[in-house]
Amino acid sequence: MKPLCSLALSLLLFALPAAAYAQSNDALSRELDAYWGEVSRTVGAGDAAGYGALYHPDAVVVTLGRTQLISDALAGWQQGFDDTAAGRMHAGVEFRITNRRASANAAFDTGIFRYVSRPPGGQESVAMAHFEGLMVKKDGRWLMTMENQKETATEAEWAAAGGGM
Repeated sequence: MKPLCSLALSLLLFALPAAAYAQSNDALSRELDAYWGEVSRTVGAGDAAGYGALYHPDAVVVTLGRTQLISDALAGWQQGFDDTAAGRMHAGVEFRITNRRASANAAFDTGIFRYVSRPPGGQESVAMAHFEGLMVKKDGRWLMTMENQKETATEAEWAAAGGGM
């Protein structure tokens, strides 16, 4: 085979998997965006069980330096879920993903989340933080294995992170 033909064949063989990866990458991004959408839905609904089901049972949560198992974190957040479900509080969370590294069954997302809570007739409270999320896909479902809430984010950083999901 002539060197030029060999090079052309090599480039073609390299380009085909890259094109297939780009198509599967779009589907993968939609799956992961849907995961974050479900996190938002469960927080807004006060659905603690649904929220907890989005995590691997052995997941670790790092909240501004404090490290704990998801089961312990959920126990601490339970009252907020209960209050939201009962209508004693409005809660919501939005995500802006700024970097995503993913394969068919593992993903690492970084970004900023914006959590808003407000008692009926009360004043709104907003908390924003830079975060990292490490996920695995098990039995067709994405599960968080590690959530790291790194440092507080500013409104300017939130705006710079682009559109939400």
